[in-house]
Amino acid sequence: MNAIVPIRAGSQRVKNKNIFPINEKPLYTYIVETLKKVDQIDKIIINTDYKFFKELFADDPMIHIMERDKELRGNCNINLIIQRVLEEYNGQYFLQTHTTNPLLSDKTISSAINYFQKHNQVFDSLFSVTKVQKRFWTEKSIPINHSEGDEPTTQNLKPMYEENSCIYIFSQSSFYKAQNRIGSKPCVFPIPKIESIDIDDMEDMEMITKIMV
Repeated sequence: MNAIVPIRAGSQRVKNKNIFPINEKPLYTYIVETLKKVDQIDKIIINTDYKFFKELFADDPMIHIMERDKELRGNCNINLIIQRVLEEYNGQYFLQTHTTNPLLSDKTISSAINYFQKHNQVFDSLFSVTKVQKRFWTEKSIPINHSEGDEPTTQNLKPMYEENSCIYIFSQSSFYKAQNRIGSKPCVFPIPKIESIDIDDMEDMEMITKIMV
């Protein structure tokens, strides 16, 4: 299976987020090192507009650097990035993840791949989620997943599942059919909450730095 890791140079909320140092290591190195430990991953395709990546990974046979098209630099639809990768690389199945999930483990990724391979006759894609049992409200104070008179114990609430952007698995055919990394018959794959932390802003960055000391 091929892994896709998009690494863009621009970042709106944290400058140079993908190469930001976390405990003296650039952020992107954590997910790259993790993917290398996953036995089912044959190739890691990094789609990027960082020029130095090509030389950095020149002697690494597992890493393939794909220069990002100019029109896709900056903030863009991730499915357009995936489409360009699929146009250039052959393969039946692909896994896509992000540099912003440094706590994601190789064991969890491997388990997700195994689960999908076991059930790919039923599901055409998989994405990771975080199980949430909390009371949600609209901005107008209207309850979403509970009634105001319900008991206060959250453990009896029906679970909701948050897409956490850590793992997406799909086939070439499911992607082209849906034009999306999530196909028409996806399955959700819950992962540990600690691994699902996604760095979105500087507050997240500070939290991750403290966790990873």
